[in-house]
Amino acid sequence: MVADETVARIDRGAVILLAVARDDTEEEARYLARKVSRLRIYDDADGRLNASIDDAGGSFIVVSQFTLYGNCEKGNRPSYIESAPPDLARALYEFFVEELKSHGHEVQTGRFQEMMKVRLENDGPVTLILERRHAAAG
Repeated sequence: MVADETVARIDRGAVILLAVARDDTEEEARYLARKVSRLRIYDDADGRLNASIDDAGGSFIVVSQFTLYGNCEKGNRPSYIESAPPDLARALYEFFVEELKSHGHEVQTGRFQEMMKVRLENDGPVTLILERRHAAAG
């Protein structure tokens, strides 16, 4: 919700809290979109985590979350120095969303740089951190 307005909603699927680092590129965004599109993290017919989001009939909601790069190692106030500046973060956020859509997924989004209330109902045991730091694509 943004200012008491519901701006996005999905039923079954995945919430992606997306943080962009200052040295991220389209290559990392493309890799991560492809990776989350293929993850087998939903129950199959046998109740095993072996189905993709397509198999499960789900969609994505992507929310920009720069605070995930908050470094709390020193002091009591997080440092966000590793987070990308807003212009780069917005460009890569939008690129990531378009990449997910290019894989045929329904994608909802929050509003970039807005104060949002995000409600999440976690139906299962899967919460993952995915990061690709300038490694070879795979």
